[in-house]
Amino acid sequence: MVLRAMSGLVFPLLLVSSSLFAEALQVKPDHPQQYTVVKGDTLWDVSGRFLQHPWQWPQLWRNNPQIENPHWIYPGDTLYFSYVDGEPRLSLSPRIDADDTGEVRLTPTIRESAIERPVPMIAGELIAKFLSSPKVVGPGELEAAPYVLEIVGDRLVAGAGDRIYVRAIEHPTTLRYTVYRPGAPYINPETQEVLGYEADYVADASLQAEGDPATLTIVKSQSEIRRGDRLMTGDRAELAFNYFPKPPEQKILGNIIRVMGGVSHVGKRDIVVIDKGTADGLEVGHVLNILKRGRVVNDTIGLPGEAMQVRLPDELAGELLVFRPFERVSYALIMSTTGSIRVLDRVSSP
Repeated sequence: MVLRAMSGLVFPLLLVSSSLFAEALQVKPDHPQQYTVVKGDTLWDVSGRFLQHPWQWPQLWRNNPQIENPHWIYPGDTLYFSYVDGEPRLSLSPRIDADDTGEVRLTPTIRESAIERPVPMIAGELIAKFLSSPKVVGPGELEAAPYVLEIVGDRLVAGAGDRIYVRAIEHPTTLRYTVYRPGAPYINPETQEVLGYEADYVADASLQAEGDPATLTIVKSQSEIRRGDRLMTGDRAELAFNYFPKPPEQKILGNIIRVMGGVSHVGKRDIVVIDKGTADGLEVGHVLNILKRGRVVNDTIGLPGEAMQVRLPDELAGELLVFRPFERVSYALIMSTTGSIRVLDRVSSP
């Protein structure tokens, strides 16, 4: 496994399975013949200029044996589209600079990573705050976690810099804890089954003294810490961007059950929750289609004088990318939209 650093995070590059290449490339009819990468581009956006499905990016590069790694593209690089033996191909021309005399000189291909970084798959800032918090917990998981018993100084609430007493952290495995507060349940809209509960992020805390009660210091807080708030160990190390987009290997059919931010209409770059997770085979990096539910209309034509309700077919409305799956639900980023999307619209395998 190859590692590379990007924006302070480690991105393991995973091998792309052969199943990814099973579907024929769908090239956009209006694709450009060449494109020069600019700062702020993502691989998904660049790929979307050439392909109907940007997650097929590795296959387009795979057709060119001279390109070893599709991840290493930099601002200033120019991409050229062509067909070779009937197969679409994308080739790369390194950046070309000119000096004051107009003389053209090739930029060396060895680059300083501290000065210039390759184009990321997606804009990391869109999902960064959802990588460690909030999180989804199972029934009873928060209730069994250590809780804030008292605030040092007999204060009613605590904030950054304050100390808290917590029951009970007697055999710690880490010094870093996250304070959560129970949130709303996630419910399957078809079976009404509770799939999990949102644990709302409150603060980060550092263990000062183990025991029952233990003493912790609040390092950073998003809201006031109260008695009864629960603590769980931090899990940032488990949440690196270790993916390259690909479709799931098994059939997935689910629903959008929540939009993070409390809105009902969904747009590109919004974060949503779907009612499928690792128990259904979803992994980080899986891409799903979004299907707008067909409306129910009255058919008064087929049987004169007698109306019949008919549901229209679901329509493709966009694509999303799973970036943080839990057991029964997943957080996903809306990557593209071709129509309006709402809560309870469906998601399915491409």
